[in-house]
Amino acid sequence: MRAKLSYALTAAVLVVYFVLVGSRGVMLIQSGTLLTVTFGVAVLILPVIGVWFLWKNTQFVRWANQLAEELDAEGGLPVDELKRTASGRIDRDSADEVFARRKAETEAAPDDWRAWFRLAVAYHDARDTPRARKAMQHAIILHRTSRQQTSH
Repeated sequence: MRAKLSYALTAAVLVVYFVLVGSRGVMLIQSGTLLTVTFGVAVLILPVIGVWFLWKNTQFVRWANQLAEELDAEGGLPVDELKRTASGRIDRDSADEVFARRKAETEAAPDDWRAWFRLAVAYHDARDTPRARKAMQHAIILHRTSRQQTSH
């Protein structure tokens, strides 16, 4: 719940920022000179990119959460079996061991979104965020594809 609240607060702050920047861009365009119109258009591009990025990220989070809920309902969420240091950090060897199992599971069932979801969690635990995100995106695509096939 805390993560959702934090995400919502960050998104709200970004939206306020986009509105403020966008209004400055409009003000520059309304000035009417070639220079201010050029800068105004450039300034308006930033909030457009920001809103697009925020929207895509929000969709990703929603879809990942839906997969987590579905996997939880099936009893298939990965169990946190990682060893931790005294300070609470994940032990690297433990993360590597779990990752190796998750990778083997995914290689054995490359079309199973559940295996890709668990691999994404293993990447995340190993602090490899780019690969975690790619694995989760693949899980989302596989899930959506499997749902489309069952609805036909």
